[in-house]
Amino acid sequence: RKEYVDLYVNYVFNKSVQKPFKDFMQGFLRGCPARSWKMFFPEELQVLLQGYTTFDWHLLEKNAIYSEYEKLDQTIKNFWAVFHKLPEDKKRMFLAFLSGSDRITGYGLGCFRFCIADPQVENPNESSPYASTCSLTLFLPR
Repeated sequence: RKEYVDLYVNYVFNKSVQKPFKDFMQGFLRGCPARSWKMFFPEELQVLLQGYTTFDWHLLEKNAIYSEYEKLDQTIKNFWAVFHKLPEDKKRMFLAFLSGSDRITGYGLGCFRFCIADPQVENPNESSPYASTCSLTLFLPR
């Protein structure tokens, strides 16, 4: 019975997928040559492809740039006070709202910069925040 189970498991996990995997690997290597990826450790490659999944949210605040605002404006203080009270999943949703992704690729949050701008609308109480994902700008009415 042990031999049967071993042979069956080998067939299911190795032999049965050998041809489709070979075809996949051939196509993948045509678009992404292996020599380009060999310089990375597996953890580095994972970060490069998937992005960072843990963040220092205070670093995000530190790297924010302001347009038509000052760091000490009450609107900005209120924004960061509310932001830091949010649960982790809501902060990730904000990141997706701002950038189009709930992850940050490349050099990480230390190099991630975004702008909080005043859209200068006539009646800020009737305007909602919106974002430009291309320019990483959050338009936050006063």
